[in-house]
Amino acid sequence: MKDRLLELLRAALQEALRNGSLRTLNPPPVILERPRDPAHGDFSTNLAMLLAGAEKKSPRAVAEILLRHLGEKNSGIIERTQVAGPGFINFTVRRDVWMQEFRRKALAGTLCATANLGQGRKIQVEFVSANPTGPLHVGHGRGAAVGDVLANILKKVGWDVFREYYINDTGKQIETLGRSTYLRYLELLGRSVEFPPDCYQGDYIVEIAREIRNRHGDGLADKPESEVVPFFAKFTADWILEGIRKDLENFGVSFDCWFSEASLHARGEVEQALEEIRKKGLAYEQDGALWVKSSDLGDEKDRVAVRQGGETTYYAADIAYLRDKYRRGFERIIDIWGADHHGYVPRVNAAVQAFDHPPESFHVLLVQLVTLRRGREVISMSTRSGTFVELAEVVREVGTDAARFFFLTRRCDSPLDFDLELAKQKSADNPVFYVQYAHARVCSILRTAAERGLLRQGGETVSASRVEEMLAQQPQELFGVLPGGAEVDLAGLEEAEEVGLVKEILAYPDLVEGSGETLEPHRLTCYLQEVAGLFHGYYNRTRVVSEDPGKTACRLFLVTGILQILRDGLALLGVSAPRSM
Repeated sequence: MKDRLLELLRAALQEALRNGSLRTLNPPPVILERPRDPAHGDFSTNLAMLLAGAEKKSPRAVAEILLRHLGEKNSGIIERTQVAGPGFINFTVRRDVWMQEFRRKALAGTLCATANLGQGRKIQVEFVSANPTGPLHVGHGRGAAVGDVLANILKKVGWDVFREYYINDTGKQIETLGRSTYLRYLELLGRSVEFPPDCYQGDYIVEIAREIRNRHGDGLADKPESEVVPFFAKFTADWILEGIRKDLENFGVSFDCWFSEASLHARGEVEQALEEIRKKGLAYEQDGALWVKSSDLGDEKDRVAVRQGGETTYYAADIAYLRDKYRRGFERIIDIWGADHHGYVPRVNAAVQAFDHPPESFHVLLVQLVTLRRGREVISMSTRSGTFVELAEVVREVGTDAARFFFLTRRCDSPLDFDLELAKQKSADNPVFYVQYAHARVCSILRTAAERGLLRQGGETVSASRVEEMLAQQPQELFGVLPGGAEVDLAGLEEAEEVGLVKEILAYPDLVEGSGETLEPHRLTCYLQEVAGLFHGYYNRTRVVSEDPGKTACRLFLVTGILQILRDGLALLGVSAPRSM
């Protein structure tokens, strides 16, 4: 519907420019939005306001010119137009046009189809990338949900998506990790040791030390610390990383690649990247260190890439990793980081420019902290101190569906309160239950229709068991067995709630496309809650299957459309769509 109206509005603008009613040389793109208040119509545009300056006319005067030309082009789609406020143009589409569009898309199987925005171009989404120094906590879980669902959305709108996890498996932190396990190993042997506060304090370190002792005995204690700490570091990091893999798998998250930072050093790519930076004149030596001129490229100051003595910094590895991403052919790169990494954004943006890539090809999403609550208690989290709640614990308690949905109920750059007790409730207050229950209710309605012999195919009644198969595997086929079939008359959908539901169904592709363009997967959970709320209200006041054959036919068609978008949206979220609850 939006596309059809856009086409009319663009044609009206071009006609006004051709006949001299408007004279702007470079008109802005035509954009239509859905007003928040339905009283303002179905769609709205600020085009007149954007044109007013160049036209040297008031926005309302420009709006009247556009509407005059639009009236000449109107093909019976628009019921009413209005110039509102400082110059917004509001459009109300005819009800019968909404119904025609709904039936056409439903029967064609395109209710959930989106535009091919990505056109098969390669995009990489790097997310989670937690250091292998401890189990994943709920903050990592939020980043995992954001990254995984965003990747799903980008794939749906036509991008060739590649999911990647970057493993920081070198450097001081890994050395500290190995020393932490080594000291706990000595404690298990009864040795008296001083455990420094900068070492990792969690109980998981003791568990790993015990596993090393079980596998390798007590002899490691007799070897020099400098000789065995690298072994302890690798064993511990590998053990933790395997746990991270399992936790993410249980959370419904998988990756196309687990990329090792150590591999960059092993292949000499860090040195190669820095040499390329040098040749571009973007590096200099000072006080025995190598500095990158990142301040010339938008950073607040220059950054050290190689310290005095020859040790490379994390920034040097970040530069090499970024270079590697582009060399693999990704046209866009999306990195999802914790909010505490906000200071790294300018320096990595500087590296993007240093390698002559467009700034818009690289984007960072910062994920704010999660406040985990159990009743009134706020649970603090710190990986090094060990007082954190693991993602795996939360998933075991509330389930994968609730955890994924809750992590996406707000913008990722806004703090999130996660109420464990609410996530377990089977009530309308629990958003994931509310949406899933809407799906289950539609399935129940369709079973009832089958039991009453209302669903037919090839002249024969469709059994309830066959409907169950369709619900499980081929929900699109349900439109073919509904009363009236392809000739169903949707004129009976005349109540305001019914028209509103049709509009929400048809808004789904735009919603998904917008989520992909703005990199805002939370918009999908908000939309599904809105649809579920409208449906539950409608269900509580309306009999879908009634004694009126005409009303029953069009209402069954309506709820089957709701089923399609609820199922598709939940699939994008990685959340199940139960057929009964």
